[in-house]
Amino acid sequence: MSSQRSGVTSGWRYRLASVIGTASITAIVVPVTSHPTVEDLAMSLPVVSHLPKPVHTHGGLTIITVTTVLAVLLSLIPLYKPRPRRIIDVISETQRRILLAALALATIGYFDYTYRLPRMMLVLTTLGLLVLLPAWHVLIRNQKRNATESVIIIGNDVETITTLHEKADIPFIGYVSLNQPISSPSESSDRNHSSTAMAPFTDGGAVIASHADVEGLEYLGGISRLNEIIVENDPDTVVLAFSQADREEFFGVLRTCYQHGVTAKVHRDLGNDVLTCDTKSDMLRDINLEPWDWQDRMVKRAFDALFAAVGLLVASPLVLGIAIAIKLDSPGSVIYAQERTATFGGTFTIYKFRSMVENAEQATGAVISEEDAGEVDPRVTRVGRILRQTHLDEIPQLWSIFTGHMSVVGPRPERPEIDREITADVTEWKQRWFVKPGLTGPAQINDVTGHEPDRKLRYDVKYIRNQSVLLDVRIIIKQVYKVAKEATDHLK
Repeated sequence: MSSQRSGVTSGWRYRLASVIGTASITAIVVPVTSHPTVEDLAMSLPVVSHLPKPVHTHGGLTIITVTTVLAVLLSLIPLYKPRPRRIIDVISETQRRILLAALALATIGYFDYTYRLPRMMLVLTTLGLLVLLPAWHVLIRNQKRNATESVIIIGNDVETITTLHEKADIPFIGYVSLNQPISSPSESSDRNHSSTAMAPFTDGGAVIASHADVEGLEYLGGISRLNEIIVENDPDTVVLAFSQADREEFFGVLRTCYQHGVTAKVHRDLGNDVLTCDTKSDMLRDINLEPWDWQDRMVKRAFDALFAAVGLLVASPLVLGIAIAIKLDSPGSVIYAQERTATFGGTFTIYKFRSMVENAEQATGAVISEEDAGEVDPRVTRVGRILRQTHLDEIPQLWSIFTGHMSVVGPRPERPEIDREITADVTEWKQRWFVKPGLTGPAQINDVTGHEPDRKLRYDVKYIRNQSVLLDVRIIIKQVYKVAKEATDHLK
């Protein structure tokens, strides 16, 4: 109960800090943008210089400021609730809502309201708030997290949960499990002083054995309610206590932690299944949910979007010719779709120009093409062989990059079926799941394919730990040179 009371208190403090800070910053920015010195400096800017200088009436600036403060406060209402968020999400959501407030103020001006915000002041105020308000919300987010540490255990391994509760020097506030404890009304009222039985849990018809409640540790709910539990308790850290790092539950929890900006730790027994921040021999390992800083991710995303847009524009004249060639060469669709592994073991749909006969894997199932090993794959069509050698079959993937499902550079995504086969032998393979999959990567420019998963993993993990825009550019240049050389050799 004490943790809940402190959570409520810190929640109200967060709300007050959000509202007061937002109002204060806005109330300061508006008058500053109306100062003659600021206006004169703004006139030197290319766009702003074309806007008329505002004419301030007596008392008008006060009403304009109040109107702007109200518009911004109303637009940012969703951000006042203390909810776990990643820094990049705090920044993007705050800026999005500031632009919404600016649109509302511009609409007010359209109706010729007497105390409307002049266009020059609107532009300058919006620019100022786009910088200051995200910075303020990131600041109070970090202060809130640093005030008191709260940790939740999540897992299906009761023995590990109990061991962590007893031996780890961490202030756990409770645990989340697959199963749910059942108790009578009298038992539930005195839950912290006695253990209760756990109800059997069914998953697709299979009954999982019940287990005892963890003594002295509050049960917060089932994994199906994980999103609600994280929002309600706002933990700083989640500790995973699973018997195995399975794709659905284990990586599903990691995906939820990532979405809410919550730090994650795992017992050292599963340390090889995840990307960790260090190699210490402590009982708990820090999981590297975000291998790259948010600034690096923003730059990489901007680079990806620009690259994909330019690539789609340049390749557009080739699309019709490729489509006609595929249809003339063999019956079937021009483009085919496949499920591939995304971040944290999720899946997304990838698109490619068809280079094999229709339904090529109907008899064999998902298998790695023999062409990746330098052999001849009889399923590949004549046009498909040219498309593969020139990598023109990859053009539709530029759309996946543009929409944010892939990156230009990163670990190549595999099909879930092949991932399962590889992880059975190479446990560390799942470390590739912590960043967006890519169109190319260091393994590709070094001619390492899925036939050599150990080598491919080493290249991918090294890239993840050393990623930079400069490194991405170098890989892209090498890939372009490699493709050009292979195309030239083919023409000869």
